[in-house]
Amino acid sequence: MTQSRPRISKAVIPAAGLGTRFLPATKATPKEMLPVVDKPAIQYVVEEAAHAGLSDVLMITGRNKRPLEDHFDRNYELEEALRRKGDDSRLAKVQESSDLATMHYVRQGDPRGLGHAVLCAAPHVGDEPFAVLLGDDLIDSRDPLLSRMVDIQRRNGGSVIALMEVDHAQIGLYGCAAVKPTETEDIVQVTGLVEKPDPDEAPSNYAVIGRYVLDPAIFDVLRETEPGRGGEIQLTDALQALAAEPGLGGPVHGVVFKGRRYDTGDRGDYLRAIVRLACEREDLGPDFRAWLRSYVTEEM
Repeated sequence: MTQSRPRISKAVIPAAGLGTRFLPATKATPKEMLPVVDKPAIQYVVEEAAHAGLSDVLMITGRNKRPLEDHFDRNYELEEALRRKGDDSRLAKVQESSDLATMHYVRQGDPRGLGHAVLCAAPHVGDEPFAVLLGDDLIDSRDPLLSRMVDIQRRNGGSVIALMEVDHAQIGLYGCAAVKPTETEDIVQVTGLVEKPDPDEAPSNYAVIGRYVLDPAIFDVLRETEPGRGGEIQLTDALQALAAEPGLGGPVHGVVFKGRRYDTGDRGDYLRAIVRLACEREDLGPDFRAWLRSYVTEEM
């Protein structure tokens, strides 16, 4: 019989990075606020959490990240100006971000890696499972990955991570999972993890992407985790400890994701994400696709 577990309601979004790959645009603007069509990237991530039923969102921020808080707060002056104009459509868009979830913020302070950022969430999360969403990975809303992960965690306990098969030569850019199959095709049991391995030494081509549903036991492990690759406290290293000793906090399972993912942490992929999402918009797609076809034909 499947054990009944409490509903997961909290999501943690680390957003303290400096965004150096997008300089000079991110000199004064948080990378999470860079627009993907007409919404900042971070709003897509909060929307994903909200759609999965996670109504309590903690954002781990740093210096110069105040625009993140402002974006998810009310802007009464702007709302009133739009209301006076009778611009109900734009008014709804402005209000949408402040109505998505109950937002909380804490500063990471000393940036010591993803594991340290997650550990900053411990006082807020307490002793209950929670989700972690990385802002560089946008998951298409038509592919409910996070909801699936939450369901798997409720049924199996422990922690659940999102995996995606990548080319063998690219595995060194990711955390990599050693896995064994389960009775369900898209679910694997994770037996080991390594951060950015040499491709010739990688245990698989299953890359860890930026979605996690974690047992609170991860906090105790993170407190004991020494700095790893890059001198940072790696979440991958803490998950490796849980995978190696399931008694610490339950098993670690992986969901093999084959849906639509947009990597906005890379400049080229960021541009491709904008093009793909714009092409699929009902209000922008027809004209934009026609222009794009014409432009590509002329350039070729």
